[in-house]
Amino acid sequence: MKRLLLLIFSAGLAMQGISQADTSRIITGKKAAGQKTTEGTIITIGDSIVVIEDSQEKKTFRIGNRGIEILEALEGNGIVIRKYDDEPEGMLAENQEDKTVTPKKGRQRFQGHWAGFDIGFNNFLTPDNSMVLPDEIYYMSLNSGNSVNVNFNFAQVNIGLSRYIGFVSGLGFQMSNYVFDGNNTISKGTNGIIEPIVPLPPITYEKSKLATRYITAPLLFEIQLPVANYGNKITMAAGPIGAVKIGSHTKTVFYSDGKQKEKESSDFSLNLLRYGFTGRVGYNMFQLYGTYYMTPLFKTGKGPVIHPFEIGISFTIND
Repeated sequence: MKRLLLLIFSAGLAMQGISQADTSRIITGKKAAGQKTTEGTIITIGDSIVVIEDSQEKKTFRIGNRGIEILEALEGNGIVIRKYDDEPEGMLAENQEDKTVTPKKGRQRFQGHWAGFDIGFNNFLTPDNSMVLPDEIYYMSLNSGNSVNVNFNFAQVNIGLSRYIGFVSGLGFQMSNYVFDGNNTISKGTNGIIEPIVPLPPITYEKSKLATRYITAPLLFEIQLPVANYGNKITMAAGPIGAVKIGSHTKTVFYSDGKQKEKESSDFSLNLLRYGFTGRVGYNMFQLYGTYYMTPLFKTGKGPVIHPFEIGISFTIND
């Protein structure tokens, strides 16, 4: 590492010297003096115009009053770079700048894909994994094209196992709209049982939905596959996800002496806590995601046994 930094710096100073050859203090007719010691090698060109020192403790390259000194850090975890700039030789020790450079480990470079913005669609599955709901719960049938799911994933934690493999966790704020396909809404009836509400003629619902809000927290195992161009990656992640409900309401839009809206806030016997599995696959900041909740939407015995799921696209912010 020290040899590489010294080589790069040497090349930079050499190029600068060439570009300013007309004003440089170049002394001709003097040999480069080389001296080998038990600790290393010291090479001096001209009247100390160019000094190269290579020892076990440090490596120094200096042209005139400009130079760089590379030493092993005392802790043994990196290197110390001392930079000299336009100061008399006797004052270098007082004006030097020390900078410790610690090589990053693989787990520190790993960046997962969770924080960002998701948008997708909601629907339900029956216990036998069918999207066709039984006739007795017709009122939960959804207009899939309008049942939108939006997630704001606002916090992320990365636990790297290597540069391209690790665990990702965080927090998200989820908003889901379940737009009913029929001319109905739902209400919490006697003993908390969910019941369908159908408007009396001539009133019909133009729009009716159940809206929920959750705080989500995943634990994803992510693998990243670098592609040809540097920095681009194909990513795959999957793992469990949990959620806690923070709000819910129904909203209907109908005509009766003009267009009207009605909103009812309630817990609607929804499960307070739920868990499931989520997966993501994508390219750099663009992801496709899917989530299935094993916990039913409603509490046991209070409503139909249906499991929510969502699919959509995600835009992450860490690339």
